[in-house]
Amino acid sequence: MKIDAIVLAAGRSERAGLFKAAADLGGKPLLWRSIESFAGICERIIVVGGYRFGDIQELLENMPGLVIRENKNYEKGMFSSVQTGLHALQSDAFFLLPGDQPLIAARTYRRMAQQDADIVVPRYQGKKGHPVFFRASCIPEILAMPETAVLRDYIHAHGKVCILDVDDPAILMDADTPGDLERIRDYYFKQRKGQ
Repeated sequence: MKIDAIVLAAGRSERAGLFKAAADLGGKPLLWRSIESFAGICERIIVVGGYRFGDIQELLENMPGLVIRENKNYEKGMFSSVQTGLHALQSDAFFLLPGDQPLIAARTYRRMAQQDADIVVPRYQGKKGHPVFFRASCIPEILAMPETAVLRDYIHAHGKVCILDVDDPAILMDADTPGDLERIRDYYFKQRKGQ
């Protein structure tokens, strides 16, 4: 099965108080770490930018093999970025990951891809997180929805969804605020020490 990834990096990141795609995480930009988490998992990685798109392009210019797409309507919300990414897919299935979640474990991706479901949502200690895994059969329905739709509503209305319990707290770690970013850095360095 060919699997692609869509990494969403179009938002303004206003609550973070900085351009979080470029925030340092162990000597590399946060967005790089998110992309690198798919190493050995996905054939193609599609990054969707919007706000400060030129800066996203510059940030990623030394990363080979990426497909970078601009969502000019990013102000309409995350769903419009999802749809932008879907137009570039060439696979049987895909992961959808916000660009500020850099520490997902490879075992989490692998377990999700092994499930017999159209949609797989990971859960850690009772809380659902990201990434979400979709079979390509979902694409026409998602593209037919309005740009302002909410992906969560589509997932809830879909019949074949697997909620998968995983031992990976990183599925709940995004960098919405400066405090979130510090927690991600702490977890990253703890993981490095444990290797």
